[in-house]
Amino acid sequence: MYSDAELALAYKFANAPVLGFPYPHFYIRDVFPADFYDRLQANIPDPSLMIPLEEARSVKGYKERFVLEIGKPEHQGRLPEGKREFWSEFSQWLCSGRFANLALSKFHSLIEQRFSNAPMPQLYNEALLVEDITKYSLGPHTDSTRKVITMLFYLPKDTSQSHLGTSIYLPKDGNFTCAGGPHYGFENFVRLHTMPFLPNSLFVFFKTDNSFHGVEPVTDPDTKRWLLLFDIYAQLPQQPMQPPAAAFPGTNVQFKF
Repeated sequence: MYSDAELALAYKFANAPVLGFPYPHFYIRDVFPADFYDRLQANIPDPSLMIPLEEARSVKGYKERFVLEIGKPEHQGRLPEGKREFWSEFSQWLCSGRFANLALSKFHSLIEQRFSNAPMPQLYNEALLVEDITKYSLGPHTDSTRKVITMLFYLPKDTSQSHLGTSIYLPKDGNFTCAGGPHYGFENFVRLHTMPFLPNSLFVFFKTDNSFHGVEPVTDPDTKRWLLLFDIYAQLPQQPMQPPAAAFPGTNVQFKF
């Protein structure tokens, strides 16, 4: 059975036009019903319960980012009962595979093109609730080689942080691409567009070798930037197995909602 929030998200997502330049992406306003977004805001955790990303993922360079993986019981267990119940219910339908299959359907031809020279890998999704604090920034990068689709649900309480969204960048060297991994200096890129960091909005893009994106340095005092990352990954042969929240066997992916 589908919730009203899931159906509203599916409708907005499925019908959003995809922009092709400089890489496939789109941006949606009001992705959830207003009453659901109000409930979500009421269930934002106390920041003290968030886990430093460097601790949660054993990665370096993200000292201002804190996370909770909403589909993980051990992360949900950090929350008080009422908020734990909300995020558990939310993750059950968001990470069930239905929404991911809708995303796979929308980018079907691009996925087939990307993996045309190899068997379709196993795909899995992950949902991270994120808090970024003052001085946070992300230099232009294309994301991990495992990434297939990136979705950023922006969760501010009002419109005062609209300038803090994710930016799309073009390298000044028109021939420069990156398979994934490193973050680069802002001085080597032109900022093409910044997605408004507005309540209840969603920025989606397909990972390519030129999907350069980042976050301009945050200089606003005492800033907390809340968002939910929902990502679809490919299990690549040369990389260790990851515990999938919801897996989609490569030869049996259903490209429909």
